[in-house]
Amino acid sequence: MDELSLFTLALGVSKPWKVVDLKFSKEEGRLDLRLDFAKDAKFPCPSCPETKEADVHDTKDRMWRHLNFFQYETYLHARVPRIRCGTCGVKQVDVPWARSGSGFTLLFELLILSLSREMSVAAVSELTSEHANRLWRILKHYVERARRAVDLSGFHQLGIDEFAIRKGHVYMTSFGDLETSRVIFLGEGRKKGVVKAFLVSRGIDPDQIDVVCCDMWDPCLNGIGKFLKKAMVVFDRFHVMNQINTAIELVHREEQRNNEALRKSRFLWLKNPKNLTSQQEARLAALKRLDLRTARAYQIKLALARFWEIADPAEAMSYLKRWYFWTTHSWLLPVIQAARTIKRYWQGVINFLDARVTNGMVEGLNSKIKTAMKRAYGFKQVGYLRTIIYLVAGRLTFSYPHYMEENYNY
Repeated sequence: MDELSLFTLALGVSKPWKVVDLKFSKEEGRLDLRLDFAKDAKFPCPSCPETKEADVHDTKDRMWRHLNFFQYETYLHARVPRIRCGTCGVKQVDVPWARSGSGFTLLFELLILSLSREMSVAAVSELTSEHANRLWRILKHYVERARRAVDLSGFHQLGIDEFAIRKGHVYMTSFGDLETSRVIFLGEGRKKGVVKAFLVSRGIDPDQIDVVCCDMWDPCLNGIGKFLKKAMVVFDRFHVMNQINTAIELVHREEQRNNEALRKSRFLWLKNPKNLTSQQEARLAALKRLDLRTARAYQIKLALARFWEIADPAEAMSYLKRWYFWTTHSWLLPVIQAARTIKRYWQGVINFLDARVTNGMVEGLNSKIKTAMKRAYGFKQVGYLRTIIYLVAGRLTFSYPHYMEENYNY
């Protein structure tokens, strides 16, 4: 087997295509392979399946970046034919090793997708010596195609949360499927219109959504009330507990001004007791023995946390009412205000007893989103950020042409 046949076999191309020439330059660090087709070759029409064989009308020289050959950049060259179709007229054929309009082979694009899931696009750009904008176009093409293929017909539980994308109160709202743990839509802003944008963009029937888990942000709630009228709203445990944590911080900040014992103890009161170290547990126990307003606020927090552990709905509702009475008679103004805020959104808290869903998945996805934002650091467009978030947190399945499946088992 000669070297040209060997490269033809390695590339996985078949008749009428074959490698007809190669040029290797060690000084330039580059390998160029030229492919061509037989003189009498006929090609199928890319637009209509009825035309299986059509004559070549003319050709145009094209070049594609391929996977490196060892440490050397590799490029494929070919004269791509246009055929004369009796139905469609003159059409350019599709080559099996690259998608139409791309300057990269399918295998190179697969490499970019795989690397971008683990690395920043800037790092991938440096590694492959390709401009970042070209890589972003690859990612956008495959991500958008994979998103369109996601089946949302069985989608019933929606999680909504927002996150800041830059300073100046610039937000993006994420919509996640609680059952499959994936981001399914990212909307700009956090006003009520973003809920409508989600439904319209994904073509979702509002009546198919049974539960919406979100925080206590009024514009979002207004959007849910207007566009998802049949959905049960459940307030996420994280955001409900955050109301009390914020109150504890205020009580702690005020009290530590006159009590040196509270210095550098802020995170002890905010941290989950299960996550405390032995040294932290010892110090917290010592502080709790003192007559501290912060310690009383902390006990109120622990009492509220037990609400989510009660299995019986009637017992849980009775417990929450007793907790509210106790809290509003605690003489701790920040804690009382937090309890009244929770009371304003009472029904959403109570709905947890029926739905038993939380936004823990969305919070977990937000961790992935923050990682994605770091990978897209310096992004020029919001679309770039959206693309990388879908790639990292969308649990997308990418499909590849039969050429890759047949030759490389992808």
